[in-house]
Amino acid sequence: MARLQNREAALRKLAAIPPAVRSAAKQALAQSADELTEAIRNAAPQGKTGKLKKSVAQTWGGGKVRYSSLAGNVGEAGDPDLSVRISAGNSEVRYAHLVEFGTAPHINGGLFAGTEHPGTTAQPFFYPTYRKLRRRARSRISRAVTKAIKQL
Repeated sequence: MARLQNREAALRKLAAIPPAVRSAAKQALAQSADELTEAIRNAAPQGKTGKLKKSVAQTWGGGKVRYSSLAGNVGEAGDPDLSVRISAGNSEVRYAHLVEFGTAPHINGGLFAGTEHPGTTAQPFFYPTYRKLRRRARSRISRAVTKAIKQL
């Protein structure tokens, strides 16, 4: 992933954006984040308890989500007001990545040392949903920003 060359200059430019444009962008981002969070939650396998579905959440401010197994918005956030991270997993649900990507057959250790685990098939729910909706989110945000700029 490419790193931002002059982060401070980019942050200054982001801070200079008029409040009306920032507000429009934030509303569009919030709508897209809600839509994506709900879609990922609906795509997640139910399982026995439904805890995986309940663990899908969004965090504003671009901060790192604790105990998350899967998270969108990888990398440094530019503007905390215009950053949201959608994640699956929490302190109780630390297996979201195992459901998403599956596991290979292996020999168990620990309590059941020496037994064979047959592996699990992948049940992708997070990244396919993200890929499906990211273009819509980008378009929604671009339209909102363009409309706000034209109204200035």
